[in-house]
Amino acid sequence: MDTAVDAFRMLSDATRLRLMWLLSHGEYDVSSLATAIEVARPSVSQHLAKLRLSGLVETRRDGRRVLYRARDVHVRALINEALFHADHEVSGIPRHE
Repeated sequence: MDTAVDAFRMLSDATRLRLMWLLSHGEYDVSSLATAIEVARPSVSQHLAKLRLSGLVETRRDGRRVLYRARDVHVRALINEALFHADHEVSGIPRHE
C-alpha cells in the first residue's frame, strides 16, 4: 500500500503528470521535455529525479544524452487510465464498465 500511495503522491503534481504522459509514449531528454511542456529545464530535471527515485521512470544513455521513459507497462497503464478517467469527467462521456 505504501508504494502505491507514494506513486499516486508523485502523480498528484500537474507537471509530473504531464511529464509522465509524454514518457508513457516514448523516450525524451530533459530539453525536449522542457520544450514540450513549457517548463524550465532545471524544474523538469528536479521532477524527473523525483519520478526516477520513486520507480516510475527509468533512464538510458544515448551518447552524451540521458533519455527518460515510463518504467514499464504498469506505469503506462496507470497514466493512461487516470487520464481517460479525467477525460470522462471533463467531457461528459458516459461511464462504462
